[in-house]
Amino acid sequence: MERNVGRTDRKARIAAGSAFVGAGLLAGPKAPAKSAAAAGVGSVMIATGATGRCPAYKLAGIDTLER
Repeated sequence: MERNVGRTDRKARIAAGSAFVGAGLLAGPKAPAKSAAAAGVGSVMIATGATGRCPAYKLAGIDTLER
């Protein structure tokens, strides 16, 4: 799959994803389902930011890559 996530978008995804993972880890045993969901969403955001590829963007025809 071709890259479709631009530099600013990638930085924002990594920052927000890190916040979600952190929130998930802090919630821990108090709310295990919410904790796992937050950590999962954050992990996907970090992965799409790190690779510059987003399958949802591909399906929607969105491309934020600066050319």
